[in-house]
Amino acid sequence: MTITYRVGNGLYVNVTNRCTNSCDFCVRSVADGAYGELWLEKEPSKEEILDAVLQALSGNSYDEVVFCGYGEPTVRLDDVIFVAKGIKKDFPSQKIRINTNGQANLIHGKDVTPLLAGVIDCVSVSLNAPDPVEYQNICHSEFGEAAFWGLLDFASDAKKYVPSVILSVVRETIPDSDIEKCRSLADKYGVKLKVRDFIK
Repeated sequence: MTITYRVGNGLYVNVTNRCTNSCDFCVRSVADGAYGELWLEKEPSKEEILDAVLQALSGNSYDEVVFCGYGEPTVRLDDVIFVAKGIKKDFPSQKIRINTNGQANLIHGKDVTPLLAGVIDCVSVSLNAPDPVEYQNICHSEFGEAAFWGLLDFASDAKKYVPSVILSVVRETIPDSDIEKCRSLADKYGVKLKVRDFIK
């Protein structure tokens, strides 16, 4: 069972395979094995996750710890926060990021962004489309088109508690004209836009 894995100089943390989206471009659909075997036989406990992360951090230097695996980490948000607090206790200056589809408030039925305060340094939200219809066409969220507006609200709310909030799009899956529309959305919501490359 792979809980932690390295990408560049980031320590990535795989906490679940569950996700509320089924995106056409998802790495687990098109590039399984890119980072090792990330399909979990069972979800590790929060204590197992923390132990694995602290062991990986011991004697090593990483630019950031990133909650991102083969699922949506905010499905287990309470456990992610538990682990993040444990990291900050032992490594106070360690930067921590969550890569997310931004549907945490929809998943939990309330605004969960206050939980991020003081423990999460960056939230990166996958946008990938300039409108709710196109978003649903490529991301197939169980929340339907409401997921699009939900992720934008989540990003906006998270700004109150997290130093850096980013919306991201995958360059090869979206026309340049739509990237510019996404950039306008990011500007409107007061967050950054990151254009990332498709993982082959």
